[in-house]
Order: sequence, then structure tokens, then C-alpha cells
Amino acid sequence: MAPTSVAPAGEAETTLKMSAAPGANGAAASGNGIRPIEDDGDENDEGEDDVAGDGAGTGEGKKKKKKKKSKKKKVEQTDPPRVGLSKLFPSGVYPEGELQPYKDDNTYRTTSEELRYKEKIEMEDPEKTYNDIRRAAEVHRQVRQRARQYIHPGLTMTEIANYIEDGTRALVEENGLESGIGFPTGLSLNHCAAHYTPNAGDSNVLQQGDVLKVDIGVHVNGRICDSAFTLNFDPTYDKLIEAVKAATDTGVREAGIDVRLGELAGYIQETMESYEVEVGGKILPVKSIENLSGHSINKYQIHGGKSVMLVKNNDQTKMEEGDYFAIETFGSTGRGRIVESGECSHYAQRVDAPHVPLRSTGTNWSRLTSAKSLLRSINKNFGTLPFCRRYLDRAGESKYLLALNHLVAQGIVQDYPPLCDQRGSMTAQFVGLHDNFHPLELSISDHAQEHTILLRPTVKEVVSRGDDY
Repeated sequence: MAPTSVAPAGEAETTLKMSAAPGANGAAASGNGIRPIEDDGDENDEGEDDVAGDGAGTGEGKKKKKKKKSKKKKVEQTDPPRVGLSKLFPSGVYPEGELQPYKDDNTYRTTSEELRYKEKIEMEDPEKTYNDIRRAAEVHRQVRQRARQYIHPGLTMTEIANYIEDGTRALVEENGLESGIGFPTGLSLNHCAAHYTPNAGDSNVLQQGDVLKVDIGVHVNGRICDSAFTLNFDPTYDKLIEAVKAATDTGVREAGIDVRLGELAGYIQETMESYEVEVGGKILPVKSIENLSGHSINKYQIHGGKSVMLVKNNDQTKMEEGDYFAIETFGSTGRGRIVESGECSHYAQRVDAPHVPLRSTGTNWSRLTSAKSLLRSINKNFGTLPFCRRYLDRAGESKYLLALNHLVAQGIVQDYPPLCDQRGSMTAQFVGLHDNFHPLELSISDHAQEHTILLRPTVKEVVSRGDDY
């Protein structure tokens, strides 16, 4: 999910995720993380053919050895994932996602020759090409599929975050602002719906009864793939997870060109709130979290300006051809409203930051000098992509909290504290991306699944769809 959209009281809309090691199953990998798999080849490639002659035994009937054919080698992903995608897809063409036809008045788009031609031209435009988002989505699929197998009670939040982020960096072949992590890995637990990732020294350990929302972001040339899933290890909250997934699927299905955002929110809410959860013999209704939302996504900007709320409203804004949305739905067994709570880990440089001269006078000189230095580091390493304190640590920054808080106070950097429902409640998230060519994001606190979807001129493409979800 990236930092999610939070709606302020009233109308709601403040916008808001390892070092190389041997595989978990002990499989060895070569130094560059590639494990070659050899084909068996033809049966006759190996062994020797006897050529018998009349002079057998006299040296005339010598055995002739056939040359062995060179064995083909193919590359497969390792565990933990460390093989860059360029080695798995040397053509540079990445898999297309699931295609869904448009509905109702837009069914003509599927067969329109004019729109097909337009789409072909757009796909050849480096600024509009779908290949970057498909590359990010394929990284997301491979990393999350292994993360789902790896995550289990007893791991620390930091261990989980490192596993996911090290895999993402390796597969996307991290290269400055050209490709890398799209936002801090979200690992929100239980009543916390979004915007938690461990800071340095965090000792939280995943427990058997926890509901964990895993939100992963990958970007290629600023095109962000935002998708999330929820894990639980106790069947109590299975229905909550089912509700969020169904609500996300509804949002993806109903999204499309000319769809009004307020109406789309109503479809999501209706699906979400048709579910109930039984906890300790008590029936609890599942509620859409009213002040969280999905959002449009711009290049290098996780919140693009349009919001998809999770409860029906009067927003008449339409989805348009070329939009890229993250549709995320959040469901809760609590009050269905979140507040900011806990130590902040998520930050992002504001796209619309005012020009504030960081001048120093007197005793403020040291702090402001640090703020200038930190801002240079943020510009270099993240630009306007979200980051967290662990990423600053990794970039070599230290003793930066005063400087970071100063940048927040000056309106240059936005902070995104954890977003929580009441204690004792459970939240779940499911995020899906929908593109007109912009993704829609659906999330559910405590159980999440999210997809990147492209609203192409002729069809909807669920880019991040995989075998897992």
C-alpha cells in the first residue's frame, strides 16, 4: 500500500514499505545468486557406441566416442530471491497481467480498432510504456510469493522487513532513482491498519494470534507497483480476510473509465459490510474504515491527488483513461475509524513543498546545517518516494532525528505515523492497482490483498495478479 490516504474528520482525505544468505532449504547458489539448471539432453549424448568389426580383438574394432553436446542451462529464481529480473527475462519484455474487459457503456473499447491502434502507439511511448510497471509487478510477485512461505510466528518485524527488502533490491536490480523500493515495507499488526515498519532497535516479534498486513512497493523509473496481502495463523479472522479480499475484487471489477469515485466507494462498502466475524462466541460486523482510502499514483508520487474512499459519498470525480490508481480497502472489527498513534517510521518529501530557505542564526546553526545535509541525502536517495528511518540508516545517516523533525516542521517533508483503530480490534487490508494507466489500491486492515491495475484504452489489466492472489 504505500502510505495510504487518510481522511480527516468530516469529508476524509489526508493522503497518506538481506544480505545474501543460503536458501532456506539449504540450496546452494552461485556467487551472483544464479543457480544453473542443466537439461538432461539426449540419451545418446552420453556413453559410448561400440563399433565392432571383423578384427575385433586385434585393435581394429576400436570404440568411438561421440562428442558430448553442450548442455543447456536455464536460470531459475533462488530462495531467498536474489536473481535479477534481467537474467530471467533477457528479452526485456515482462509478463502481462490478468485482463478484464470493460463493462456497460465501455464494452466497445475491447474491439475498437481505433483504440487498439492508440494503445499500440502509447505502449511504444517511453513515458507511457506499460513495461516498467510490468517489470515492477513481476518483482513484486516473485518476492511476495517467497515471503508468504518465509513469514511465520517467532520472526521479528525487522527480520521480515529485511527478507522482503533485500529480495526486492536484488530482483529489481536497484539503481539509484531508476529502480528500487517504492515505499517502506508495511508490516502493520492487529489494530494497526497501516504505516508501520520497524525502526532500528524494534524488538516486536510476530505471534501466533497476530493478523499481519504486508504491504510491498516496487518502482521502475518512478512507476510504482503497490500490492498488499494479509496473513493470519489462527482461523478466527478468516472471515475478515475474506471480506477485504471480496471488497478489493469488487473495487477492481467495478473500476473503469468514467466511473465516479463516490459510487465506487459505495460498491466497496456494500461488499465489505456484508460480512461478519465470530470472536469468542460474539458476532462482530466487519466495517469499512471510513477515513482511509485508495488513491491515484503519479510518477515518483505515491498519492496522486484522487481518492477512492471506502464508504459511499458524493464525490463526482471520474476515473479517466490514463489514470493509475491504487485501490486499497481496509476492514475492521472495531469502530471503523483510525487515528494516528505510535512512533513514526514513514516519511516522504512533499511534491508541493514550499521553498523555505534553511538559514541558520545563532544557536540554530548546527541543527539547520544538519537539516540541509539531510535534505541533500533525501533528494539523492529517495527524491519524492516515501522512505523510513531504516533507509536513512542504510544511506549512512546518523543522529538525524532533530534535522528530520525540522524538515517536517518546515513543511518540506511529510511524516506518516501509524494509523490505528481501537485496541483489541482487528484490521485487514487488501490492495489492488487499477490503471487507466494509473493503479487503484484496495486495502483491508489485518488482512490485505492489493493489486496494481492498468486502465488501458481497450481493457483493464490487473498487473500484479499472480498464482497466490
